[in-house]
Amino acid sequence: MSEKTGKEYCAPWERAFNWVLSPVEEFIHRQTTSGILLMLCAIAAITIANSPWSEAYHHLLELTFTIGVSGFQLSKSIHHWINDGLMAIFFFVIGLELKREILVGELADPKQAMMPILAAIGGMVVPVAIYMSINPGGHTFDGWGIPMATDIAFALGTLALLGNRIPKNLLTFLVALAIVDDLGAVVVIALFYTETISIPALSLAAVMLAFLIALNLGGTRRAMPYVLIGIILWIAMLKSGIHATLAGIFLAFTIPMRPKYDPGRFLEKISGMVENIQLAYKHETNIIKNDELRYRVQALEEGVHLVQAPAQILEHKMHLPSAYIIIPIFSLANAGVPIDLSSLGEIITHPVSMGISAGLVLGKLIGIAGFSWLAVKSGLTTLPPGLNFKHIIGVGLMGGIGFTMSIFIAELGFAHSPEDLLMAKTGILFASLLAGISGFLWLYFSTSETNDN
Repeated sequence: MSEKTGKEYCAPWERAFNWVLSPVEEFIHRQTTSGILLMLCAIAAITIANSPWSEAYHHLLELTFTIGVSGFQLSKSIHHWINDGLMAIFFFVIGLELKREILVGELADPKQAMMPILAAIGGMVVPVAIYMSINPGGHTFDGWGIPMATDIAFALGTLALLGNRIPKNLLTFLVALAIVDDLGAVVVIALFYTETISIPALSLAAVMLAFLIALNLGGTRRAMPYVLIGIILWIAMLKSGIHATLAGIFLAFTIPMRPKYDPGRFLEKISGMVENIQLAYKHETNIIKNDELRYRVQALEEGVHLVQAPAQILEHKMHLPSAYIIIPIFSLANAGVPIDLSSLGEIITHPVSMGISAGLVLGKLIGIAGFSWLAVKSGLTTLPPGLNFKHIIGVGLMGGIGFTMSIFIAELGFAHSPEDLLMAKTGILFASLLAGISGFLWLYFSTSETNDN
C-alpha cells in the first residue's frame, strides 16, 4: 500500500530506493565515471585479446550484420557498425557540444576563446610535426593524424580525480581546448582520410543537408524530422566515401539552438496555463478521470519543452548513452591489442608507435604549453582567472591522452595495414597511460597547497 502525505503519494519502499538511487545518479553524472568506465573497458578488451578467448573476440567483431529489405540492404561487420554507425551518434553529441560552445560557451567570446584555441592548435600542429619527422614517408606516413587527438572523457575524468586541488577554470579550459581539438580532428578526417568519392551519393547527402537547414530556418523544433532526414544523410555519407560519422556533425549543426519561447514569453503563458489547471482541478481532482486536467498538464509540459533549445535538450539526453554505452562499446571493439612482451623492444622502436608516443606525450605538452606561453607573452590573450603555467603544463600532459579519437583515426589511416594498425594502437595505449599518469602526478604535487578553489 502507498502512504499519502498531504498531496504527495509515496510508497514505503520509494524512500529507500531514492536514498540508494540518488547517490548513484549523482555518480553517473560525474565526469570521472565515464573516464573510469572507458578505462575498465579498455583493460577488459586488452585482457580478452591476450587470453584464450582472443580468436572468439576477433571472430565476433568480424561477424556480418545486415539491415534493410531485399534490393536495399546495408551489410557490415559488427566492427564496422560500431565504428561507422554508433560513432556517428558520438560525433552527433560532439557536434552539439561544438555548436553550444561556439554560440554561447567558452568559444563565443573571441578574446576568451583565444587561449584554448591557440593551445589546441599547438596541441595539434606539434604532435603532427613530430610524427612526420619520425615517419617522413612510406606507408607509415598515413598515421600522421593520430597523435593530434585528445580524448576528452579520459582527460576530464583524470583531471576531475584531483578534486579541489585544481581550480574549476582548469576543467573549463580543458573542455574548450578538447572541443577545438575535436573540430580539428573532424576536419582532418573529412579532408585527408577519405579514399574514394561517389558523386551521386555525395549529391544526395548535400540535398539532405539542405533539407535539414530548411527545417532549421523554417522554425521546426520537433526532433523526429531531423532524425529521419539525418538517417538518410548518414546512409548517403556512408555510400559517398566520406566517413559516415561526419553525418553526425552535420546533423548536430542544423539542430536549432534557439527555443520557441524566450523565458519572458514562457512566464506570460505559464500563468494562464496554471489558471486553467486550477479551474479544471475544481471540477474533478482525480487526473485519471479528468480529461481536461490531464490535457492542461500536458500543455504545461509542452510549454516547458518549448522554452528550452532543442539542441540543448538533445545534448542532455544523448550525453549518457554516448558516454556510458557508445564509447565503452567502441573501446571494447578497438582497444583489444595483443601484447607480446618478448617483442616489446621492437614495438617501442617501431616508427609508428614511436611517432605516436612522442607526438602524444611530448608533442601535446610542447604544443599546448608552448603556444599558450607565446600567446600570453605576446599579449594576444591572458591566462584564465585562477590559472598559472603549472596548470597549463598539467593540461598539456593530459592532452596526450588520445585514446578514443586517436584509435578512430588509426582505424582509418591503417585500414589496409594490420601490422601498422597494431603498432598504432599499442603506441596510443602506452602514450595515453603515460600522459595520464604524468599529468595527474604533476598537478597533484605542483598544486598540493592550492586547496581554496
